[in-house]
Amino acid sequence: MEHAEQIYQRLVEICGERNVLRDEPMKNHTLVRIGGKADFLVWPETYEQVIEVLRLKEEYGLPFTLLGNGSNVIIRDGGLRGIVMQLKHLNRIWREGNNVIAQSGADIKAVSRFALEQHLTGLEFACGIPGSVGGAIMMNAGAYGGEVKDVLDHVKVATLAGELKTLTNEELELGYRTSIISRTHDIVLEVVFSLQPGDYAQIKAKMDDLTFQRESKQPLEYPSVGSVFKRPPGYFAGKLIQDSGLQGKGFGGAEVSTKHAGFIINKNNATAADYIATIDMVRKTVKEKFGVDLELEVKIIGEE
Repeated sequence: MEHAEQIYQRLVEICGERNVLRDEPMKNHTLVRIGGKADFLVWPETYEQVIEVLRLKEEYGLPFTLLGNGSNVIIRDGGLRGIVMQLKHLNRIWREGNNVIAQSGADIKAVSRFALEQHLTGLEFACGIPGSVGGAIMMNAGAYGGEVKDVLDHVKVATLAGELKTLTNEELELGYRTSIISRTHDIVLEVVFSLQPGDYAQIKAKMDDLTFQRESKQPLEYPSVGSVFKRPPGYFAGKLIQDSGLQGKGFGGAEVSTKHAGFIINKNNATAADYIATIDMVRKTVKEKFGVDLELEVKIIGEE
């Protein structure tokens, strides 16, 4: 890459040497443990650093990718060009009145637990979602009958041009696993959840029940991206895949889980090519058998 050393030095000036990596294998930073190298991986520690990195990207005309905690993404084996940013250092969670405020790099599960400790109800559904707060907003994450849309008040974002603005729940256009963020690619910095006072024991009992349901049904012992497919109208993706006889099948080190057919696991050092080939096989088979098009919930990014 042209100006690579210069760009690296500028990123170090902005974020500090410990927060900038070059040619970093992204399989080290995704929950499915798959992904080629990123040219530059940066971890800003302040909103100001986020803005400065965005302005540097603009100055050099670099490709840019924002990655949450790597839970709902497949990075192809060719990796990612330009700058990849993760906000893991922006992870503060605090309370103001009945609102819980969280920075986008916080774990949504940690926010759910914080709400429990504060005797606030509304985020119980998120106790098992394996994603960052920013990622949860981008895809309006949900589980067990609840979704982010139900409890979100407003968010603070940075535009890709490096400007700060606030978006309300309505302005975010939150739908089933989608939001305006997935189209504008604004960077969520801070989120305000509007909750209600509740009984600690009741909140905890609900979270314990949801955790048991999740752990008993999902293949959490293997790396995966979580649910691969959105729920098709009138069907359950897992049931269609199970009824297609695909459990235990796959390519290379990737396999349709025998525990939950809606999951594809990285059973043995799978590559992105293995994982994507397995996804394609599942979609083709379900379409042939049931005439249903399975739509991806997971994002596939990067170069071949």
